[in-house]
Amino acid sequence: MTNTSIADCPDAVRAFMRLTTCNDRTVATALFTEDAAVTDDGRDHVGIASIRDWLDREASEYTYTTTVVGASSSPTDGAVVTTRLEGDFPGGVVDLDYRFGLDEQGRLRRLAIEPTGT
Repeated sequence: MTNTSIADCPDAVRAFMRLTTCNDRTVATALFTEDAAVTDDGRDHVGIASIRDWLDREASEYTYTTTVVGASSSPTDGAVVTTRLEGDFPGGVVDLDYRFGLDEQGRLRRLAIEPTGT
């Protein structure tokens, strides 16, 4: 993967990061394939309905801000966006990697969210 800014990431990755930070979860969900999978906090969410539920739950559980601190992208491997979350969750600050896999049409087919460096 090459280091890049988020502006150089695929359209669906940029849109997802923008839409989830402004709480437009309905449109964010539409970026995923029907059989997409998201892994977050060790739990898998498979399919649009499950992903929508996950986004709704995440948005209501804590209040936090998200700052993009880096990104990398590759036509074959997808993209990784590193963010810093600061808020009222346990610990108050965490750096996370959002690892995106895309299908041939550029839609999100896989997203794994994990602490940076794991």
